[in-house]
Amino acid sequence: MPASPTILVFDSGLGGLTVLREVVRVRPEAHYVYVADDAFFPYGHHTEAEIIERVVPLVGELIEAHAPDLVVIACNTASTLVMSHLRDAYRLPFVGTVPAIKPACASSKTRRVSVLGTRGTVKREYTRKLIHDFAQGCEVTLVGSGELASLAEAALSGQAVRDEAIAAELAPCFIGDGVGDPARTDTVVLACTHYPLLLDRLTQLAPWPVDWIDPAPAIARRVSDLLGPIGSERDTAGAEMIFTSKRPHALSQALMPFFGGRVPA
Repeated sequence: MPASPTILVFDSGLGGLTVLREVVRVRPEAHYVYVADDAFFPYGHHTEAEIIERVVPLVGELIEAHAPDLVVIACNTASTLVMSHLRDAYRLPFVGTVPAIKPACASSKTRRVSVLGTRGTVKREYTRKLIHDFAQGCEVTLVGSGELASLAEAALSGQAVRDEAIAAELAPCFIGDGVGDPARTDTVVLACTHYPLLLDRLTQLAPWPVDWIDPAPAIARRVSDLLGPIGSERDTAGAEMIFTSKRPHALSQALMPFFGGRVPA
């Protein structure tokens, strides 16, 4: 593995920035290419076949153009569908993003966990198999949000997003009669990489405190393990931001914290 590897991070939009942020923290020497497939956003509005037919060749084109050493699919909806296809088609490491059901159920004290994802993610057989394999006796509630990813994108872009709109998407996650109920929901899995963009708002609007499970740190650890030890050379300025719609963006200041302070080209 080269001293300054190139890591390509792919998502349907800006949600994968929450994964990028954690990967940059553990691999500051890498060159980063972030791709937002905004021309096809949101993925939850497309069929499984359409997502596979879209993502697999598109990732191939990106691999050819940027020659990454590793690709992160920073999207739950895509990861639950395309990882096997990508690994069959291309000979380089892929790291996917799947609902963190196992650690959530292991840590829940009340044994009641909610999985908050896109409608596509929560209806996947892949997600239900994770529950079957790792629920460990917990009651797991699947909550499919149709709007929260779009609300997160709007908020990051500086648009006003009403508390009521966020709270309406969040409300089905909370089962029980409040803090005093020993059978209440105490853990929520953020099964869409967009949702941590709104974590402060989610925490504020939750009817009672819960543990929010974000898989991004675990993904970053996996990326670092696959890349091996950090070399002596550093590429602290290398970052690119690509929108598949080819639209211009004025988000440089908002994006810098996710890129470790770099201004993405």
